Amino acid sequence: MIEWSEQHKQIRTMVRRFIAAEIVPHLEELEHGDMPPYDLLRKMLKTFGVVDMARAQFARRIAREKARAENTPEPEERTKSPEEVGNELAMRMLPIIELCRYSPGMVTALGVSVGLTASAILARGTIAQKERWALPLLTMEKIGAWAITEPGSGSDAFGAMKSTAKRDGNGGYLLNGSKTFITNGPHADTIVFMCKLDDGRPPQDRAVVSFVLDKGMPGLAQSKRLRKMGLHSSPTGELSVADLRVGKEHLLGEREEQNSGRKDAKSTFTSERTGVAAMALGIVEECLRLSVDYARTRVQFGQPIGQFQLIQLKLAKMEVARMNIQNLVFRQIEMASQGKSMTLAEASACKLYCAQAAVETCLEAVQLFGGNGYMAEYRVEQLCRDAKVLQIYGGTDEIQVTHIARDLLAE
Repeated sequence: MIEWSEQHKQIRTMVRRFIAAEIVPHLEELEHGDMPPYDLLRKMLKTFGVVDMARAQFARRIAREKARAENTPEPEERTKSPEEVGNELAMRMLPIIELCRYSPGMVTALGVSVGLTASAILARGTIAQKERWALPLLTMEKIGAWAITEPGSGSDAFGAMKSTAKRDGNGGYLLNGSKTFITNGPHADTIVFMCKLDDGRPPQDRAVVSFVLDKGMPGLAQSKRLRKMGLHSSPTGELSVADLRVGKEHLLGEREEQNSGRKDAKSTFTSERTGVAAMALGIVEECLRLSVDYARTRVQFGQPIGQFQLIQLKLAKMEVARMNIQNLVFRQIEMASQGKSMTLAEASACKLYCAQAAVETCLEAVQLFGGNGYMAEYRVEQLCRDAKVLQIYGGTDEIQVTHIARDLLAE
């Protein structure tokens, strides 16, 4: 794939119209107030038929899984062509790209709820767990949070994990621990909470397990939203559990499979990291558009600043970054159309480059705008703050380097 198709361009136009009409008027409240993004996101999903599609796809999936469990013939389903698979990925990426032109935080809030949290339950949950928790997340009837990071863990998410689950002797578990930097944490209705099984072994040898928690459970505390540098439209908070008792039905998959939580997290990281490319593309495209417009109209020393070679160099670098990131997005779509996906190392390389390119582009945009670039009115200031987190969440740049190098050095 080397360019968007006419169908893709039509969808993109429709998404842009929706964003202009429904989201742009609320940017001030989202960015500088405390307006949660969820009602706007729900309206967007309903407008484009995503809710109905999610219900239909979920129903087909559950029907197949129930048939396998009961050893009965599975419902027939048409096999999608490679082109259809790639086209579906493109259709999912387009709204991400367009939203990130104005509000990358909304993409993060949506992705963690509909993507990471729901996917974790769909990947390892029982049929009953999927019906109970996954479908409301996919339709955004409920808001989800995926809780792995702890106050003292940082990049060493598993090694430094202190949250524990201890068998209570009645078939249930007693949970204790705290999480931080949790997207949707203050508002989450459904939380996938990762911890270590306290079975008497040394902490480094314990299995990582996941539990699904509901808002309001005795012993669960959700903080107010944290103030942060960027992504103001994505509420972030802390979670803590203190002697929270849950039955086995809350244990994801209802099995204490050794290190299943680690496997789930790695799969989630791969998905999250590849998604950064689409986010970075939207940010870079908007920074470039704003910068080109400004370079044409801003006059200094008797001429538009776009006539100065140093300004032209900045614009040229932005365009190179845009082309490279777009090519990585197209690569993902093309791989999907061939039944392939990026490895963890490839996803890490994708994220490393796209995140760095987005931040560099935004900084150049702020510099190009001069004093105006430092003002919120001109928007490159917000995009610059928002872009920085791409180098941090889903694994820092330094962690991406480690994953890439390990893969290269592996025999």
